Amino acid sequence: MTYELHYWPTIQGRGEFVRLVLEEAGAPYVDVARLPEAEGGGARALAETLARLRPPPFAPPVLVSGVLVIAQTANILAWLGPRHALAPADEAGRLHVNQLQLTIADAVDETHETHHPIAASLYYEDQREPARARAERFRGQRMPKFLGYFERALQDGAWLAGETLSYADLSLFQLVRGLQYAFPKRMEALSATIPRVLALADRIERRPRIAAYLASPRRLAFNEEGIFRRYPELDGV
Repeated sequence: MTYELHYWPTIQGRGEFVRLVLEEAGAPYVDVARLPEAEGGGARALAETLARLRPPPFAPPVLVSGVLVIAQTANILAWLGPRHALAPADEAGRLHVNQLQLTIADAVDETHETHHPIAASLYYEDQREPARARAERFRGQRMPKFLGYFERALQDGAWLAGETLSYADLSLFQLVRGLQYAFPKRMEALSATIPRVLALADRIERRPRIAAYLASPRRLAFNEEGIFRRYPELDGV
């Protein structure tokens, strides 16, 4: 069965965490909104699709598999992981990986709030000064706390869940690369304190299917419309 992934067509965003799992699994999928408009692609078609799906999702990403309509990134990955050998077989292990994923989701949300600290509906230019203050605290307090936690989580094995790759490892890779894009100075300053995290990201990048995906046109570039945005005035050591 071919999965349908419904997400915005011009950004990595939260949909990228789902794409990475599908790519690593070698699972057939269609990134629907990135199709030509004549084939149902585009942002307008995405909005129309979300309005008619049942049960109704709040927002993308949405994964459709047969009659199943699954929304929320962590929820999608918790469903995909066991089906593609990217989650532990035991309940305790699956719950642990879901907990890791939810922590990554918290970090992603806080990253987004560095450039949109007042409201997502406002342009960055309308909240530039609050963004500076929010980014300074994020760099100084929250980045070390999140990344330090994942560094400790990697003390017990090569991967977050031990000796077996899980979807949380793929998501941590995306978080690290996103932070390196958005905050290159700060990530360089933190690099000596998170060697395991950085090594994991490098290992993920070398995995054959991920490497092929990253080199393909399917991988959208980071840009200043998504979650991870490079505004030099928000970066610093």
